[in-house]
Amino acid sequence: MAFARPAARTAAATIARKSPVSLGLPLSRSLHVSRPLRIAPTPRALAVAAPAIGDYAPKGEHVLSSPSELARKISARVLPQIERPDVRKVVVVGSGGLSIGQAGEFDYSGSQAMKALREAGVEAVLINPNIATWQTSHQLASEVYFLPITADYVAYVLEKERPDGVLLTFGGQSALNVGIELDRMGVLERLGVKVLGTPIRTLEISEDRDLNRYTRREVNGRILGGLGSGFANDPDELRDLAAKSLSLSPQVLIEKSMKGWKELEYEVVRDAADNTIICCNMENFDPLGTHTGDSIVVAPSQTLNDDEYHMLRSAALKVIRHLGVIGECNIQYALSPDSREYCVIEVNARLSRSSALASKATGYPLAYTAAKIALGHTLPELPNAVTKTTTACFEPSLDYIVTKIPKWDLAKFSSQVNREVGSSMKSVGEVMAIGRTWEESLQKAIRQVDPRWVGFEAYAQPKAGPELDRALSVPTDMRLFVIAHAMYNCGYTVDRIHELTKIDKWYLYKIDNIVQTNRTLKAAGSLEAIDEDLMRRAKKMGFSDQQIGSLTSSTEAEARAHRKSLGVTPFVKRIDTLAAEYPAHTNYLYTTYNASEHDVEFDEHGTIVLGSGVYRIGSSVEFDWCAVTCARSLREGGRRTIMINYNPETVSTDYDEADRMYFEELGFERVMDIYELEKAQGVIVSVGGQLPQNIALRLKETGINVLGTDPAKIDMAEDRHKFSGVLDKIGVDQPEWAEVTSLEAAKEFANRVEYPVLIRPSYVLSGAAMNVVYEESTLEHHLSAAASVSPLHPVVITKFIDGAQEIDVDAVAHKGKLLIHAVSEHVENAGVHSGDATLVLPPFSLPESDMARLKEIAGKVAQAFEISGPFNMQIIRQDKGQDEESALKVIECNLRASRSFPFVSKVLGKNFIQIATAAITGENVPEPVDLMKEKRDYYSVKVAQFSWTRLGGADPFLGVEMASTGEVASFGKDVHEAYWASLLSTTGFKPPKLGSGVLIGGDITKPEMKAVAKQLVDLGFKLYCSSHQVEDFLNSIPYVSCKRIFFPTKDKRMLREVFDEWNIQCVVNLAKARGKDAVDEDYVARRNAVDFGLPLLNNARCAQLFVEALAKKIPEGALRPYYEGHIPSEVKSWREFVGHAA
Repeated sequence: MAFARPAARTAAATIARKSPVSLGLPLSRSLHVSRPLRIAPTPRALAVAAPAIGDYAPKGEHVLSSPSELARKISARVLPQIERPDVRKVVVVGSGGLSIGQAGEFDYSGSQAMKALREAGVEAVLINPNIATWQTSHQLASEVYFLPITADYVAYVLEKERPDGVLLTFGGQSALNVGIELDRMGVLERLGVKVLGTPIRTLEISEDRDLNRYTRREVNGRILGGLGSGFANDPDELRDLAAKSLSLSPQVLIEKSMKGWKELEYEVVRDAADNTIICCNMENFDPLGTHTGDSIVVAPSQTLNDDEYHMLRSAALKVIRHLGVIGECNIQYALSPDSREYCVIEVNARLSRSSALASKATGYPLAYTAAKIALGHTLPELPNAVTKTTTACFEPSLDYIVTKIPKWDLAKFSSQVNREVGSSMKSVGEVMAIGRTWEESLQKAIRQVDPRWVGFEAYAQPKAGPELDRALSVPTDMRLFVIAHAMYNCGYTVDRIHELTKIDKWYLYKIDNIVQTNRTLKAAGSLEAIDEDLMRRAKKMGFSDQQIGSLTSSTEAEARAHRKSLGVTPFVKRIDTLAAEYPAHTNYLYTTYNASEHDVEFDEHGTIVLGSGVYRIGSSVEFDWCAVTCARSLREGGRRTIMINYNPETVSTDYDEADRMYFEELGFERVMDIYELEKAQGVIVSVGGQLPQNIALRLKETGINVLGTDPAKIDMAEDRHKFSGVLDKIGVDQPEWAEVTSLEAAKEFANRVEYPVLIRPSYVLSGAAMNVVYEESTLEHHLSAAASVSPLHPVVITKFIDGAQEIDVDAVAHKGKLLIHAVSEHVENAGVHSGDATLVLPPFSLPESDMARLKEIAGKVAQAFEISGPFNMQIIRQDKGQDEESALKVIECNLRASRSFPFVSKVLGKNFIQIATAAITGENVPEPVDLMKEKRDYYSVKVAQFSWTRLGGADPFLGVEMASTGEVASFGKDVHEAYWASLLSTTGFKPPKLGSGVLIGGDITKPEMKAVAKQLVDLGFKLYCSSHQVEDFLNSIPYVSCKRIFFPTKDKRMLREVFDEWNIQCVVNLAKARGKDAVDEDYVARRNAVDFGLPLLNNARCAQLFVEALAKKIPEGALRPYYEGHIPSEVKSWREFVGHAA
């Protein structure tokens, strides 16, 4: 049933296509209420509608003010009643640590699911070891378990909590796998736990490649993609790929390649009454062959004709009904560009990365709606929580174009890493840009991915000829810029690029529009020669002020001033899901130059919070937690909030986390635009990571009210030279340092203090271009890398203290006075980036005297920089001897929230960001408290989550530049129990079975290694190695025996056979530096450990902690599978450990 004016033609859904009562109303696909809608129903319609909505006027007319309310009332009468599951307590299974292919989108979807449960009065119990997420805050769930997402641990929680139901579709692949395994184990049936939403059999079919293939024959289904997948061009490639794939999955499906076909996605929602809608359709810029997570994606699709769109839409509805999905489903298609032939290539019967993108792109709350459906609600009876005007049974319409571009961080890894992108995902994050032309949307997205990029420019320049042709035909993380180079500099036509890339010509012609506008701007020669028409045309094409300035030999500030003098300014528009056809009350906003009026009034004068932007190595979900907490604290204090962020995976971009949400760039230009339009009270730059910090000083110099710590002080801390000078002035110790002025000066310094030395650039994130240099031959290379990554700021060289212990201090101050601090101890010694290190809180080996001195140092730094807000320090501790006081030296200080703020807040039960927000605003500032003096009967250990399996060729070596993609943390009665649970929480970690083999290599002369080898042998493990030196060292240890084995470094298949022959189930490799080449023995051992899915321990202190934990847990049955009645001691909720709300 639907109501419509004949003129309306937008894509909104029929309220109830399968109504058992025909109401005699004209069917259509829209409902327009921008003015009162007058309906003249038939007598049969009146018979049903009148009792639901009251009397009609004499002529049978009724004036509507809320179609959503009317639809719900009528639906309640005409739709079949669906029996809702009787649930009072539900376990939600999370996704675990962020990894490539399974990232922050599940924090967003899980958070929405728990909002829906809370609204329904259902108690939510969450299992998720990702301590950095918003969903693991106590505000959403009744109980949170920071435990591994494994069938055994989830079974223990189910047995302990005895819930009525479980939600499996909000935790990605991890949750689905666990749910299927629990069903096979019989745990769900025995405990009487209902799987809510999509049935378990449907989940099995969607996940099992072979079952899926046969089930979807009727819709011509084929299957492609995923971890371990790829394209084989010859038998040798097929054998290598199959060997890798079979180490990750028990079965492999081999199918004909359809490279070059269009790839499309449909997001479908279905309830138990069979009401079904298409929420969003999306089109990949890259043709089939590139994983959708590594593709540029455009919504809605731009190159399908109406017949093609509806053909795939009908097939999507057929698939979701055939499979029996109840909730949300993502369906991916391959479509031949030359015919109407298509294939269903994948079905995800769960919330996914694409679901998060579709939800944010359309404004339709997919995860929230899916959770309501799982509780038995139907689409017509649910109001759309975003628009507050329509029901959830209403297909969104867009009057804008969304572009998603992936973020790769492949440059952070060794030179061996394969930068080609294919059917196995490699990107670590993604951005979402909105514009009213695709050119505008694309250029905004490019800048969002990396602030160093000003737009569509030739940032990659392979040599013309065969090298360029290959760079175009074989996709890499930089192919978009190779296209720019081919167009700008090499004269390639649209036809030629299409021939090499198979990218649809529609997109290439749009790109050519950017190229032509770029040339016109460059030809103008100066800003003064750019008139209003050209300026407006450039801005409509998405050109930034910096880009225009660069093309006219001017500065960004000069270009901005000239633009404003011409009266060219952006307009603010709403993302309302309704294409502006109906009144909507959304706070989703974006800016565009392709408009003539604003959609909102600027009379709220809120406080702007700058989010973290794209997830990348070093800045991930932990900064989203900080931004959300800050915004909520501001609102609780009575302030209006304005969030700026462009990451569709985040909770901060959810519809109800701020009074206004701008899906926009975090660069200087856009922040200034929004600040001036909103007439904001101020801007907070210290909760979103490094990106907001980088523009803080410019904002202040332009007259913006930057709240919290003075940006001039931020600059002093970011600038390595200024920072070191301040520490010297206040008497805080630091490693000996010097500013690099020349290569000769650097060599002189290194020879004076003696190698190793550490190269440290300024204003960088996650240790970018930071390196430990052990010899003069590599000094020049590392200095050049540091200078190039931060060319406007100095590079500092410091003495690297080998073997020192590292400590993290997270703190909050107000006007230079320390309010609160936390001290976390690293397990690894200095030399491993703090983001990759294993952190223990409370510290387990620091004496009271050192704790007091650490607090004193934090207080001195807070006072020297006049800090008002959060800050973080890294300090190294060096033992001087039994009777001497240890040396404490500051090596790093960030005047902002750090990635460990969620960790310390949840472990200590005190929300550091709430306190920091009070300090930033100066409102309700609490009295100082020393949390580190409190004695606790528990420990928490934070362990890094790596994604080495996704990064073919990368060396799994840990150094001073961060490599991890996420983190997990668990609690325990002691350090060993907490570390054990944390290790098992990392994706894919499988403890070795007793009696299996351990391959040992690298620099094993570390003092801990004798104890490690001895304990491994005592536990019954067999030790193997590949070198004489390791064999001689290990066999010299009393009661230790090690066998040297043949180790083929060039033949992966033969190496697999060696691992199988000796039953090697764990690798300990302690190399000092990355492998020199692809046949380096240590590199091959590390690389193949992760390729074969084996645990890799590449730090001596971690190896020691692991074997100690193993020795403690084995008698407790840690290596035995789940059995009824045995619940390990670490299976406790956060409240049971911490004891009160954070």
